[in-house]
Amino acid sequence: MLNGEVRPWGSYQVLHIEETFQVKRVEVNAGQRLSYQLHHRRGEKWTIVTGNGTVTLNDREFPIGPGSVVAIPVETKHRIHNTGAEPLVFVEVQLGDYFGEDDIVRFADDYNRA
Repeated sequence: MLNGEVRPWGSYQVLHIEETFQVKRVEVNAGQRLSYQLHHRRGEKWTIVTGNGTVTLNDREFPIGPGSVVAIPVETKHRIHNTGAEPLVFVEVQLGDYFGEDDIVRFADDYNRA
């Protein structure tokens, strides 16, 4: 593991990073959700490992659970919500040319982040 971050909704750890991709393990606490956001310089693919929830892609909601795979193209609005009582864990593969946290455009956030 390279590094990790605690967020109001849970946490993530960077597992691997190279020039064109990054891999993270993301854990969303029960009842929490990430901000509704998009990225200009990367797409993402999420593979749900444990837990259940809802993914929103461009204002459409989809139920997800273990084994679900979610493809998020560049500049697609997205969010994940843990609707269960246990942590929701997924592996996130980011593809692009930049992976900084400053490539997040937030449209809605439960924690009042800009």
